[in-house]
Amino acid sequence: MSWKVVFTKQAQKDAKRISSAGLKNKAENIIRQLREDPFTTNPPFEKLKGDLTGAYSRRINIQHRIVYQIYEKEKIVKVIRMWTHYE
Repeated sequence: MSWKVVFTKQAQKDAKRISSAGLKNKAENIIRQLREDPFTTNPPFEKLKGDLTGAYSRRINIQHRIVYQIYEKEKIVKVIRMWTHYE
C-alpha cells in the first residue's frame, strides 16, 4: 500500500526552486520513495532534532534536502521543505 504525500505551501514554493536548479529528477526520486515506503534506508534519512524534532530529512545533494514528517496512522508523509535548511 502506498503512502499519500502532501506538501506545505513552503514546499510547493521550494519545488519551483528545485526545478530551476536542475534537481527536479533527484527530488522526484526521493518523493517516489517516500510514497512507496518512507522508512526505507536508501537513500539514508536523518531524524532531526531541535525545532524539527519528529521530522526527517533526506539529501537531494550536499546542500539541499527534503524535510518531512510521517503520520503512520493516516499513512501520510507531509513534505515541509525541499530546499536548504540553512536559510
